[in-house]
Amino acid sequence: MLNQLRQDHANMARMLHVLQLKQKTLADGERPNFQLVREVVDYILDYMDGFTSPLEEICSERLRERDPQCGEVTERLSRDYRALRARLKRLSNDLDMILMDAVVPMDCFADDLKEYLEAHRNYLREEREQLFPLIREHFNDTDLDNLAKALPDGAAAELERLQAAYPELYAELRDAPEPVT
Repeated sequence: MLNQLRQDHANMARMLHVLQLKQKTLADGERPNFQLVREVVDYILDYMDGFTSPLEEICSERLRERDPQCGEVTERLSRDYRALRARLKRLSNDLDMILMDAVVPMDCFADDLKEYLEAHRNYLREEREQLFPLIREHFNDTDLDNLAKALPDGAAAELERLQAAYPELYAELRDAPEPVT
């Protein structure tokens, strides 16, 4: 499961890299493929709701049961994650307006997108540096297997559905260079 989490981080880094390329296009005064930006944002939001949030809840609960001192880290990460999701939801709403040809200041949207990207990368780094060591310390292989089994039944199916639902995004990810995290 820890390997799965690391792979999920690598995949999310690729998603963020695609968004960064689109943000750079915007910052250079050009118009990116907003439909692709929409796909990336929708994918990340769906992924957060369908997989990451349930995993975070279960993992945090089990860590606090094993070591109450883990609560500080898990609570902070949970707060940061909720703020990250809210920021991405605002970007999603702005994208809706852009795709409906409403007037949205592109420089503000580009700045908001850049700030989101920085926040999400910081969150991933904090997870790697703070949460992953706690998981390694407090969970053995059996615990990790049980944790995976405790996820809602739809989590694995949701990941498969997401992969099938965003073909243009997957084409872009396949062609994107490996990001440096």
